[in-house]
Amino acid sequence: MFQPQPISTATTSAHSNNSLPNLNQKRWLGIVFGLVLIVLILELLTPPGFIFGYLYSGPILVTSARLGRKTTLQITVLAVSLTLLNIFFPPSATIDGSTIADRLIASMALIVTGFLGNRNRYYQEAIAQQQAQLATQEQIASLREDFASTLTHDLKTPLLGAIATIKAFQQENFGPVSATQQQVLTMMARSHQTSLQLVETLLDVYRNDTEGLRFEPELVDLAHVATEAASTLFDLAASRRVHLSFNYGESDFRRNLWVNGDPLQLQRVFTNLLINAINHSRRGDHVDIILASQASYQIIKIVDRGSGIKPEEFPHLFQRFYQPQGSRQAKGTGLGLYLSRQIVEAHGGIIWAENQLPAGAIFAFKLPVASPSLT
Repeated sequence: MFQPQPISTATTSAHSNNSLPNLNQKRWLGIVFGLVLIVLILELLTPPGFIFGYLYSGPILVTSARLGRKTTLQITVLAVSLTLLNIFFPPSATIDGSTIADRLIASMALIVTGFLGNRNRYYQEAIAQQQAQLATQEQIASLREDFASTLTHDLKTPLLGAIATIKAFQQENFGPVSATQQQVLTMMARSHQTSLQLVETLLDVYRNDTEGLRFEPELVDLAHVATEAASTLFDLAASRRVHLSFNYGESDFRRNLWVNGDPLQLQRVFTNLLINAINHSRRGDHVDIILASQASYQIIKIVDRGSGIKPEEFPHLFQRFYQPQGSRQAKGTGLGLYLSRQIVEAHGGIIWAENQLPAGAIFAFKLPVASPSLT
């Protein structure tokens, strides 16, 4: 037997919410007609020479603010008609040209009021629509970033597990491994490490964008950080036959460049800039790491001799996911330079790029000299 289903609370609520705008519109429509009636009574109780038609601008403005543009047009037409009708009704023995002219001027004023009210209503609706679209886009962007952050975080666990398993095979924990198999395992481990670094970079980028980069500053020697970063990339540079060299300025002696910062984060900046220079260098090229000191800043420059940077690309080089085109096309995700900018700016520094003559590019940054409080 059929049993009637109860109406859900959500459906009832939706119906009640839909009825609210209709009630509001009827209420405001009643107010508008009440105002029109008041002005009409004033018009009928006075001779045509006394013009109260200008007061119709009030109902017109209320209509344009609270009701639709179509209703505003209808109220404007009604107000103009009543203003002109008052010339002949109530009947009057003295109707001269000045009275008619004054009525026409009042009618023109009401038409202008209705037009401006309609135009204002149109702009308000357009602004409201754009704000709704922006809110939707921001919500989608936030959901996309949350999804990407969650996904990259969840990818770390299987990658770490795969790396640990490969190391166990390399250490022959599951039995003997031949030399050929060791080479394959080494390639697999390197590939998984690269993927893990990419995942960690994505996580850091999203975390820095939402929470900001946080660190406890300590006294750091940029020369030591640069040496550590370069030592981890000697194998990559050797595989590309690219030579890494240090330059400490005019004396060419190693010097200390003290700053206040996070050594691990600053090492990531060096690593990102060096990988960028190595990837854009030709076989046999040199990549120079120039360390210089000024009164207020310690300056680092990474110089390669590859293709230069197009002028139109400079404003976008350190943007997230930016991929240069042409001869210096990026060989990564476009996150390395963006993350480097985040780290440098969080340390109170500046990062930039310029072309090296006759060929090549310079990626540089400068950080404030260590304050005496930490030295």
